[in-house]
Amino acid sequence: MNLAPLAESWLAANHDDLVAWRRHLHRHPELSRQEYNTTAFIAERLAEVGLNPKVLPAGTGVICDFGPEHRPRIALRADIDALPMTEQTGASYASTVPGVSHSCGHDAHTAILLAVAQALASVPDLPVSVRLIFQAAEELMPGGALDAIAAGALTGVTRIFALHCDPRLAVGRVATTPGPITSAADTIELILSSPGGHTSRPQLTGDLVYGLGTLITGLPGVLSRRIDPRNSTVMVWGAVNAGSAPNAIPQSGSLAGTVRTADRETWLQMQAIVEEAIASLLAPLNVEHTLHYRRGVPPVINEAVSTRILSHAIESVGPDVLADTRQSGGGEDFSWYLEEVPGAMARLGVWSGEGPQLDLHQPTFDIDERALAVGVRTMVSIVDQSGAY
Repeated sequence: MNLAPLAESWLAANHDDLVAWRRHLHRHPELSRQEYNTTAFIAERLAEVGLNPKVLPAGTGVICDFGPEHRPRIALRADIDALPMTEQTGASYASTVPGVSHSCGHDAHTAILLAVAQALASVPDLPVSVRLIFQAAEELMPGGALDAIAAGALTGVTRIFALHCDPRLAVGRVATTPGPITSAADTIELILSSPGGHTSRPQLTGDLVYGLGTLITGLPGVLSRRIDPRNSTVMVWGAVNAGSAPNAIPQSGSLAGTVRTADRETWLQMQAIVEEAIASLLAPLNVEHTLHYRRGVPPVINEAVSTRILSHAIESVGPDVLADTRQSGGGEDFSWYLEEVPGAMARLGVWSGEGPQLDLHQPTFDIDERALAVGVRTMVSIVDQSGAY
């Protein structure tokens, strides 16, 4: 079956609606596990074409099935939450919610999947059955994907696919690769404590600030020697706090950062290595510590056959659409789905081709809205190509 004409017909008649949906979501972002209005908006758009959306048990997120029940079911996933970040784009459709914005492109992911649903809802004999997963709380670790899975989002699903906006890729291009496409990401928070004292007599106390400095440089260094460098492991601190007076050693201080790795087996061992290294680095300094190590997500590892389906789908959109990509250091909770069923993720180019390539999670991030139609064509083609496997 060739579903491309259906996608083109829907886009020709409804492209303005697609853009309007994205802009509505962009104006009204909601934080993770608070996406109640977003969930209602999604359900309304699905119901208006005769589909039967089901809100997930927590009240945020939606799943929706359509297509022939007697055929294998694939899932298409979009994440729906926003970031705790003040938007600085100056766009006419900028966020109206103080301190919250869609600075990661989830509004685009959601609008694209809604368009796919409306374009295909009336097709009586699709090559596969389809489940749409509009997932809450991707931006929280370890991610709302676990909630969706626990609620049965993957029950009966044979494969799963997703797109993610990529501001480093020009609009009109879609990129994927077999194997790892994102990295594992964990969070480290440390609280240090010591008796404190005068800076003229550090030998009488535990020099807590020196201990912080030892960890800041020492822990990334130890990891670089304990872990195979080919696994692309990187530890970066994002916050450090201690003291207020130049001549007083403080009694408490804190560090927070992330540790990321491209290798799943390394990720499984990481916490034990970090715990051992921190204890060893602080042992000579008379400084106590409490470590909060929060496991995040494993890498997204694109399965070979699913990547082939995805690549063929992208190629069918146009001769110059498929692009190469490399594994990134970012984390994505789509990985949890791939722990359960085969699947693959692709990167959707959203850069206009002019001006700076703004990164995700920046307050100035925005997309070239021509990418929306490319995303719809790609997702519809995934449904088409999946029928051959």
